[in-house]
Amino acid sequence: MTGPAAAGTSRSWTDEPVVYEVYVRSFADSDGDGVGDLEGIRRGLWHLDKLGADALWVTPFYLSPQLDAGYDITDHCAVDPLFGNDDDALRLIDTAHAHGLRVLLDIVPNHTSAAHAWFAALLAGDERMADRYHLLPGRGLDGDEPPNDWVSLFGGSAWTRLPDGRWYLHLFDSSQPDLNWRNPVVRAEFRRIFQTWIDRGVDGFRIDVAASMVKADGYPDYDYRQPLPTFDRPETHDIHREWHALFAAADRDLLSVGEVFGAPSTPALLAYARSDELTSIFAFPWLHCAFDADALRSVAQDWLAEAAEVQALPSWLLGSHDFPRPVTRYGDGPTGLARARAMAVVTFALPGACYIHQGEELGLPEVDIPAEARQDPTFHRTQGASVGRDGVRVPLPWQPDGSAYGFGTDGVRPWLPQPEAWRELAIELQWRDPESTAALYRDAIALRRRLLLPAGPTIRWLDLGEGVLAFRRGQVVVVLNTSPADIDLPDGEELLRSGGGGDRGRLPPDCAVWLLVEG
Repeated sequence: MTGPAAAGTSRSWTDEPVVYEVYVRSFADSDGDGVGDLEGIRRGLWHLDKLGADALWVTPFYLSPQLDAGYDITDHCAVDPLFGNDDDALRLIDTAHAHGLRVLLDIVPNHTSAAHAWFAALLAGDERMADRYHLLPGRGLDGDEPPNDWVSLFGGSAWTRLPDGRWYLHLFDSSQPDLNWRNPVVRAEFRRIFQTWIDRGVDGFRIDVAASMVKADGYPDYDYRQPLPTFDRPETHDIHREWHALFAAADRDLLSVGEVFGAPSTPALLAYARSDELTSIFAFPWLHCAFDADALRSVAQDWLAEAAEVQALPSWLLGSHDFPRPVTRYGDGPTGLARARAMAVVTFALPGACYIHQGEELGLPEVDIPAEARQDPTFHRTQGASVGRDGVRVPLPWQPDGSAYGFGTDGVRPWLPQPEAWRELAIELQWRDPESTAALYRDAIALRRRLLLPAGPTIRWLDLGEGVLAFRRGQVVVVLNTSPADIDLPDGEELLRSGGGGDRGRLPPDCAVWLLVEG
């Protein structure tokens, strides 16, 4: 794998790609069952072509009981019939390559499904499987209390009791028992999984919960004066180094990007992107940052500086299948859409990879799903206290007509309900409109590739006044106005504007612009 290269040197596609996240259940349904599938993705690759994406990241389509939308896996190397078959996966990879798109797959190393052959054997009495998971006796006189105070990220205790009285660990749902990464059998199994998909032609991997594999010895209770016992253990880096060596041995550049959280600082997070570990990690503070120039500059400066220390570049994102949509986070309605468009224009200009969550390029808002239709285990484990992630996972609108707006067969209800207002945001309509959000993304990606990538990863911050974020990369000046008033723009030829219209020498609130400058 190749790290970031200076301007004028040989660069790998892994340095600064634009990657489109395909949430397989909700992209396109080819067989009329209301759930997206691999053939639906293959048929819809033209949309990624028009955007100008470099790669697609496909969320899990492996064999699974689907209790956590495919992140509860029984076999990483087999396709779940809900999404197609193994031949469909190979056809998708081949077709993507024919379109000039690389393919990243989602790998989930923290846990298996409770229906996995290993865990099923354990429940059947095969004690050889016990050390592949985390099994402990309980506390209390009868062992009827969990072994410690660890909590599930989905709500409630992180421990569930087995019929034999022992407790097993699950940082997520009880249907997802955590693997014991101190066991060499577990490590060997994932080397096999990676090699299988490398041999099948994929170009990289997104690593789910990439800092959580190793748990603290002794399973201590939480002590908030100490590092978390469930995340960012030093031994986790050894696992990533092992994977890096496997990826580096491939006959092509492979990209690996980590969903890393639970580390105490930006340097600790970016330690996972050192030259012998992952290619990059997601810059989640950028996604969570308020629409405020000072706050945004602070996050970007911090991440770019710390990434440079490990000779890496961040992976920027404004959304994913786990977080509310940017339009809604930034205020909803016209204000939320204007800010989401402006943030996209800024993000595409930053050094590093850019990830687009499907539908973000359409300006889709979060959907308020009725309680009876919600499927996320977070909603059910918290008895509705957390609404969960269903609102960001609603199937895409492809056409303005039909009951499913072109997502699947007319008359077949999609797995999550689509709002009627989405007909106005359909992909078909957006590609007819040069002012649409999809067209804005297309234009930004094209300009990024033509003007910014050749300039290298260095930027220079500019001071244009309170409430204004501004920087220069190569010959392009990027300006974002988060203040409540119009601002004057510096001299330069306007290349791209997120919205606002009006006087070309001024920039309204909630808008961003790229200017071509001399010198």
